[in-house]
Amino acid sequence: MEDIVSLSKRRGFVFQSSEIYGGLAGFYDYGPLGIELSNNLKQLWWDSLVHARDDIFGVDGAIIQNPMLWQASGHVAGFSDPMVEDQVTHKRYRADQLAGVDTTDLTELSKLLKGKKSPDGNPLGEPRYFNMMMQTWVGPVQEEAAKVYLRPETAGSIFTNFLNVKDTMRAKVPFGIAQIGKAFRNEISPRDFIFRVRELEQMEMQYFINPKDQEADYEKWRDFAWNFLTLKLGIKESNLSWHEHSPTERAHYAKAAHDIYFNFPQGPKELWGTHNRSDFDLSSHAKASGKDLSYLDEQSGERFTPYVIESSVGVGRMLLAVLTDAYTRDSVAGEERIVMKFHPRIAPVKVAVSPLLKNKPELVALASKVYAQLKSQFGMVLWDDNGNIGKRYRRQDEIGTPFCITVDFESLENQTVTLRDRDTAKQVRINVDALTQSLKQKLEQE
Repeated sequence: MEDIVSLSKRRGFVFQSSEIYGGLAGFYDYGPLGIELSNNLKQLWWDSLVHARDDIFGVDGAIIQNPMLWQASGHVAGFSDPMVEDQVTHKRYRADQLAGVDTTDLTELSKLLKGKKSPDGNPLGEPRYFNMMMQTWVGPVQEEAAKVYLRPETAGSIFTNFLNVKDTMRAKVPFGIAQIGKAFRNEISPRDFIFRVRELEQMEMQYFINPKDQEADYEKWRDFAWNFLTLKLGIKESNLSWHEHSPTERAHYAKAAHDIYFNFPQGPKELWGTHNRSDFDLSSHAKASGKDLSYLDEQSGERFTPYVIESSVGVGRMLLAVLTDAYTRDSVAGEERIVMKFHPRIAPVKVAVSPLLKNKPELVALASKVYAQLKSQFGMVLWDDNGNIGKRYRRQDEIGTPFCITVDFESLENQTVTLRDRDTAKQVRINVDALTQSLKQKLEQE
């Protein structure tokens, strides 16, 4: 993890939020390369769901919703983590993390923590629940009637917009609603870099189905999650595994729940969740709001409250997984290097262009022409003329640039350039006119 954190700061992927003031636990800023990588991940997910399919529609809900939404969903009463307090320092910790188990049962945690000390070596109090929703107020007066919450998840506004999307898009069950957006959780002990934070971004899709189709549709969305990570992002299957929630582990309303675990630096942890939420959400909101959220199948005449299959992944966790999976130490010509082997499709920088010597106007002129040509096609293209060519290659390897193009004196004679592959370090000569098409093919390969 220290290697990932160091590279993220050094190369502009992730910075500590408000670092010049000492930062704030659980909050991070994405740097120039981090935001490019993040945007590439989000766009690929959006394209694979909303743009590639006719039955999934996008929304962008407000961060602050009517607080009745969170009462109906159960968040006000039950969105809690088990907490335990150091009796001397009064520092608070996640009880399940100190106990080394994956449970929120207070009785079990109390037994497991009996006689254990805090990280500072002090006695611990009894575990208790802590609601993680962040509160604020709407309007000028901070009173109970004005209290609202920063949303703890993005799914809430998907469920409350079920009728709006169904009616405006003339959608027929089965159909899905997708959303990418910020959520806020007042984590007791944020940790592991951007894995567990207090401000996060989620990519969620809720798929509304006939209850009789729940098993088949559930397996389809499990397959989607696995294939997206392996085929679209190029994550190694050896770093992934399935974890099925036990009956005591999953939410009370869930009919089934599976997480894809990734081998993060701190160990295998949840990356992507696929859950059968039954009809809990629409039934709860129908009861609380008085609105009819059932669905009438016009062909069969059957009326039912749709079940929901949820597919949910955090942007930050996906970014950390991609950084971890890509981080590689190897050697080229006997020289050790750090190389980020991102799939070219998601690499923050696609191509770097260099004149062999920056004090030769004729080389700079041709390199500038090539740079402008590629910039118009691929967006994030870097110009690099600082240091010798070997140092430039190492710098681009460390930020994960798949291809480097060098304009040299031979380029002036025959209009060819050197194209270097990041992973193999092999170089080939290619004609300037064929460069764009060749790079397009390489960047889109599965």
